[in-house]
Amino acid sequence: MAENETPGGSLAAGLRERDTQIKPAPYANLDDDPTANGGSAALNDIDLVVDVPVQVTVELGRAKMQIRNLLNLSYGSVIELDMLAGDPLEVMVNGCLVAQGEVVIVNDRYGIRLTDIVTPAERLRKINR
Repeated sequence: MAENETPGGSLAAGLRERDTQIKPAPYANLDDDPTANGGSAALNDIDLVVDVPVQVTVELGRAKMQIRNLLNLSYGSVIELDMLAGDPLEVMVNGCLVAQGEVVIVNDRYGIRLTDIVTPAERLRKINR
């Protein structure tokens, strides 16, 4: 028997037979879900994620330096950042910029007052660059 033939005929005929046995997977129709589209048991979409923990970071700025200079740092050393005094701080959630703000002190603790919220459209635009 040739290498490209199946017991019932040619390779192409064998593939056609197998192709006719392929059936689409059965999926439930989402329109039949009683909780969908405002049903009595429908959950607010945000309720699904409100308990998910996220990493919130406030960035004062960044600096690049050689390891030689990093090893020479000592108590009282100053690292010059790439942001100017008075520039808005960046608030990042899981590494994605979501807002900008300014430093405030409340009850002897540092905080940040949000001055600008990044819209979802702006976030998508930055991701797609």
